Amino acid sequence: MRSTINQLIQLQELTLIRDEQRSIRGPAADTSALNASIDAMAESLVPAAKTIYARLSKKDHIVTAQMIDGKCSMCGMRIAISQVQAVKLCRELVTCPSCARVLYDADGARWVAARPKRSAGEPKVGVARFSAPELMVPELRAKTAQEAISELARTLQKAGFVDDAKKLVEPALAREETCPTGVGPALAFPHVRGIEGGGLSLALGVSRKGIPWGGADGGVANFVFFSTIPTAVSTFYLRLLAGLADAFSREANRKEILAAKTPEDLWKALVKTTRRTVK
Repeated sequence: MRSTINQLIQLQELTLIRDEQRSIRGPAADTSALNASIDAMAESLVPAAKTIYARLSKKDHIVTAQMIDGKCSMCGMRIAISQVQAVKLCRELVTCPSCARVLYDADGARWVAARPKRSAGEPKVGVARFSAPELMVPELRAKTAQEAISELARTLQKAGFVDDAKKLVEPALAREETCPTGVGPALAFPHVRGIEGGGLSLALGVSRKGIPWGGADGGVANFVFFSTIPTAVSTFYLRLLAGLADAFSREANRKEILAAKTPEDLWKALVKTTRRTVK
C-alpha cells in the first residue's frame, strides 16, 4: 500500500506543478506534457485509490495529508488511536474522518522555528509574514542549482526554521528533475512541499554572475527563492509565485535587489520591491 500512497503523493505534486506553471505563465503555459503524465498516473491507480482520487480531485488538488502527532495536517482533526496505528502500518488506505484526504506517515524535514523576531515598527505584511533578514543571502557562493539549493537549505536550518537541511535537498532536487523551476527573467523558485508543523518560509539568494538553471526559459538565475511549504498553504504559494514574478519582471526592482550588499539591505529591498505584488 505504500507504493499506492507514494503514487497519490506524486500525482498530487504533478497537479500542483501544473498549477504553478499556470500561475506564473498564465495562458502561455504549455502543460500538455504534465497533463499527459497526470492522466496516465491517475489511470494506473488501483481501483480503491482511483475512486478516492476522482472524488477528491474535483474539489481540491490536495488529496493526501500527512499525519503529525495523531492529527491530520490539512484540517487538524485528531485521528482515532486505531486509525493512527493503521496509518503507520500502511496496509490499507486510511482517510481523514473530517476532510476525507488519504492520510500518510512520513519522516521528512520539520518546520521548527518560533515566529521570526522583528522590530516593533516593521509591518507584518507581504513577505514579512514568512521571511526574515536572516534568510537573505546577498552573495551566493553556489555555482550550480544543486549547490544553491543546499546553501539556502543550510540558511533555513541555521536560522532555526527547519530541523535538518539535508532532508530538504533531495526532494527539492527531485522537484527540479520533474519540472525545473527556472523562470525568466533570471528567476528560480526551488521549493519543498510538505514541511508541516509551522508556516511557509522563504529564503532569497542572489548571484550576480548567475547560476545555470533549467526551465522553459533556459538561461541563468540571478535570484533564487527557496521555499518550504506546508501542504495546506499550496494555494497561497501560487499567489506568492505570481507576485514575485510580477515584481521581478521590472528592471528597476532587479537592480535594487542586486545593489544590496548585506542581508539587512537585501531584506529591506525585497520588502520594498514586493510591497505592491505580494499581499
